[in-house]
Amino acid sequence: MAAAHSCRTAGSAFIFRGPEMSTNHHNGTPAYQRIQNAIRNRIEASHLKPGDTVPSERELAKIHKVSLMTARHALVGLEREGLVERRRGAGTFVAAPKIHFNKLMSYTEHMSSRGLTPRSRVLVAKIIDSEPEVAARLGLPPTSALVKIERLRLTAEEPFALETCHLPAAEFSDVVNAPLGRASLFATLEHEHDVELAYADEEVDATAADGRVAQLLQVGEGYPVLRIRQVIYSTKGKATIYVVGLYRSEHHRLLIRRFR
Repeated sequence: MAAAHSCRTAGSAFIFRGPEMSTNHHNGTPAYQRIQNAIRNRIEASHLKPGDTVPSERELAKIHKVSLMTARHALVGLEREGLVERRRGAGTFVAAPKIHFNKLMSYTEHMSSRGLTPRSRVLVAKIIDSEPEVAARLGLPPTSALVKIERLRLTAEEPFALETCHLPAAEFSDVVNAPLGRASLFATLEHEHDVELAYADEEVDATAADGRVAQLLQVGEGYPVLRIRQVIYSTKGKATIYVVGLYRSEHHRLLIRRFR
């Protein structure tokens, strides 16, 4: 309940009520956080997808029985987190996932930071050879054996990206048996191999989806996709993972911070 203050003058009482943004709680949770949690839950359950309209401040205020100020505060916070975007004169929409170039994060970390449950489908997990270009990226001889892990990344149940990772088989052959449908490769390397990842060199360009990629990402053949190639290095400066990620372009924006 909002705080109330009375002021008496000439025998009359005037009641002033302060904003409920910070004092309206339900089971100890501030009202604006309850609104945010409700929207996050709808996004995680795929009831709201990137590009979908989020209820307006007025609608949220009515649904949650709060003031417009509280509803506005909730949306501003979600926008600051990158979960929604507010377009002047159009409304508020679920934001497309952002790729942050100034921080090396796994897919699991990216999704968890957005309050979403990461999901992956392992398509390939095997040891290969005769990939001289990939071996060269990892600083290995051309005929070196490599671990190949290909996963379809999902946001809720919608395809998000197709990622293929290669690692030196001489060190990481057991990774083919890791439960990478639900576990992070970064975390697996850190916990099982005591390898700490430090930085990545990346190349970004656009390409067209071939038949297989188009089918997996549920887009038309020839559809433009964002391609990110990474060589990820350990804290010892050793090339550890080579990753090629193909991302549905309409669901992604690149967020780049440059310093001078």
